[in-house]
Amino acid sequence: MRILITAGPTREYLDDVRYLSNASSGRMGFALAEAVMAAGHEVVLACGPVSLTPPAGCELHPVETTDELLAVCSEQFPKCQGVIATAAVCDYRPKSRFPGKLAKKGVSLELELVETADVLADLGRQKGNRWIIGFALESDEYAHVNALRKLKEKNCDAIVLNRPTAIGSESNRIEVIDAAGQTVATFSGTKLHVAQELWNWITQAVVQH
Repeated sequence: MRILITAGPTREYLDDVRYLSNASSGRMGFALAEAVMAAGHEVVLACGPVSLTPPAGCELHPVETTDELLAVCSEQFPKCQGVIATAAVCDYRPKSRFPGKLAKKGVSLELELVETADVLADLGRQKGNRWIIGFALESDEYAHVNALRKLKEKNCDAIVLNRPTAIGSESNRIEVIDAAGQTVATFSGTKLHVAQELWNWITQAVVQH
């Protein structure tokens, strides 16, 4: 199989120097790329800015902004059998990008934000006979409900729920929610171990069905 994996953060620029982003390290996506390739499959890795070395042999597509990630995914997804979307996409961007470097003027600055493109929803619309595994990072008491809503709205086959403690960490604990809305597996440990367990679950519960 040929699998598309998204990883890392995206950036949305305020001016030519400053940007909105998040602290995603990309480790979960890179670990999944390793696990999928170790199982003998091809990986297309669409990755935001990270300090990691990509797994040898993967097809790497570096991106910065959400629109760039969307463009790569829209081009590559039709050539793949499935996608695992781990990227921590920036949900908002400044409505206007200032040219050059915005200088201090001794007054407050109001920043208007607008939503970025919904990459996972776009993939869900062009899904066809392919499969989609999404990731949902949630922090409050309604985490499961929010993840389930994302699963339905984005047309995913399953959603992986994890918490903010995963950001920048070497380890992770995830909850896998299937298309029926049921928690069907939980995995914890190093991100490589979690990736291997998750890929095993995907091959048994999603790919073979």
